[in-house]
Amino acid sequence: MVTAHALGSFPLDVVSGVGARRSVKVARARHGRASLREQSCMLPQSNLTSLARAQLIRSYLGSQRSRGCSRASTVVRAQAAQKYDYDLVIVGAGVGGHGAAMHAVESGLKVAVIEGHDIGGTCVNRGCVPSKALLAASGRVRDMKNAHHLKSIGITVSNVEFERQPIADHANQLAAGIQQNLKRSLEGLGVDILIGAAKLTAPHTIKYNLPGRVDVGGEVTAKDIMLATGSVPFVPPGIPIDGKTVFTSDHALKLDWIPKWIAIIGSGYIGLEFSDVYTALGSEVTFIEAMDKLMPGFDGEIAKMAQRVLVNPRHIDWHTGVLATKVTPGVPGVKPVLIELTDVKTKEKVDSLEVDACLVATGRAPYTHGLNLGALGVETDRRGFVPVNEKMQVLDTKGKTVPHLYCIGDANGKYMLAHAASAQGISAVENMCGREHVLDHSTVPAACFTHPEVSFVGATEEQARETAQKKGYGSKVAVVKTSFKANTKALAEKESDGMAKMIYRKDTGEILGVHIFGLHAADLIHEASNAMATHQRVQDIKFNVHSHPTLSEVLDELFKQGHLEKMDRPDAKPAVAQKMPQQARI
Repeated sequence: MVTAHALGSFPLDVVSGVGARRSVKVARARHGRASLREQSCMLPQSNLTSLARAQLIRSYLGSQRSRGCSRASTVVRAQAAQKYDYDLVIVGAGVGGHGAAMHAVESGLKVAVIEGHDIGGTCVNRGCVPSKALLAASGRVRDMKNAHHLKSIGITVSNVEFERQPIADHANQLAAGIQQNLKRSLEGLGVDILIGAAKLTAPHTIKYNLPGRVDVGGEVTAKDIMLATGSVPFVPPGIPIDGKTVFTSDHALKLDWIPKWIAIIGSGYIGLEFSDVYTALGSEVTFIEAMDKLMPGFDGEIAKMAQRVLVNPRHIDWHTGVLATKVTPGVPGVKPVLIELTDVKTKEKVDSLEVDACLVATGRAPYTHGLNLGALGVETDRRGFVPVNEKMQVLDTKGKTVPHLYCIGDANGKYMLAHAASAQGISAVENMCGREHVLDHSTVPAACFTHPEVSFVGATEEQARETAQKKGYGSKVAVVKTSFKANTKALAEKESDGMAKMIYRKDTGEILGVHIFGLHAADLIHEASNAMATHQRVQDIKFNVHSHPTLSEVLDELFKQGHLEKMDRPDAKPAVAQKMPQQARI
């Protein structure tokens, strides 16, 4: 099976004209297609037009189609092609739908996507992508204004200034560019892009249209249908959104203005990232958190350290254990926003705030309204999520699978992250092609892109110990930690605030969770998540070799601290590195 990484790099690189020759060689190495390399040699990168790139991809994919789905599945698909317009129709062209479409085309399927808003979905247009642009720009401002840090490495800077609009433009332009890249990649792969809001009308059948437009829309049929409609910001009752002084992350990403004092409802990763942006640009921040502590979803020890670095030294205060039960919008620069705080336990009003603005960062809700799921005997749960099994197959009201209907990403609520949606989409395609596949969500990494970053995969220490007690191996859970202060690269950067910890079973070596807070933590986590996904154990990964001096040595130090009960015996023998067969090397 081709991995998500391979599928993501080959078509996008070729279509965009970046690293085309490299991608072709990688594809040849993976699939043994000498003809593909010959084609790449005939098309120098500098002269590789968009049309030529698309033709190259189609040539490659055409040669692979018979190798995609299983032989039996291919016969069924050939018969189905005479009955349906497409093998697969995907409702939603966000990161999840895009990843699924690429994998489906690589597997030999005829694919269409239906999109009622913007190609790229929430992540590209109103989430991951523009927020990282704001974090990048505001992070530079924070660094340049940190005179003490700069002076420690011999740099003196004065009169650091920034302009709000160019920072906002950077975010908007990045989102627009990525959106066009995704659209071109789908078109280059031969995926039909249908514009409109989709509605299920019968098994295998979808109608789509745009309100008020008679020239857009139609009806299509497909062997399989995949729902990938994503999510929207969740706004608690009693909070009116005016988009100016009381707003969600959708509005905040536009950076229309920078309030002097902003309240952020919720201290999860969305709230934390925006607190990073706003404080860097000069705002004061007040967190309003319903739980008894900040960052309640993070590992407790990591959250405490993150609070010491990301919250305490900055212009941030907080109220925990309270709800914002009433919010009254104001007028920018004229009238403040009024917020009433109510104790979660006693339900009594305990405080009120007057701030310049209020960002509602209380999570996200599935965007499943209007799909007409009832036509296929499906109902969402009380929160609006579409019920699915581990293979991403949709379940009806009786708990039985609905044939040929799948749902991925935020719409099913299993793990509301863009890369998780893409992985689910790939898994669903594998299953519809007759190759049974189940995604292990406990091995999917997550990150918060503050300065410094937070990342994690698997269980927190609290979760791991609770599970161990219930399953009878409580004494077998072990924890090891290391500090960024022991890392040469972090010390060279004068950014050594941070730690990493690993939770594992000392009787089996199974890795239960890894958590990192520190410089480039979001990049470092993948060695751990991929080790967990491939079922490597502590006794396996501790022999990995890391380049020196690099931040990756934080994990090197962490892994080497892991000790198993059996390995602690005097007669225990260390693991021996396995020699890779020559023919398996690339």
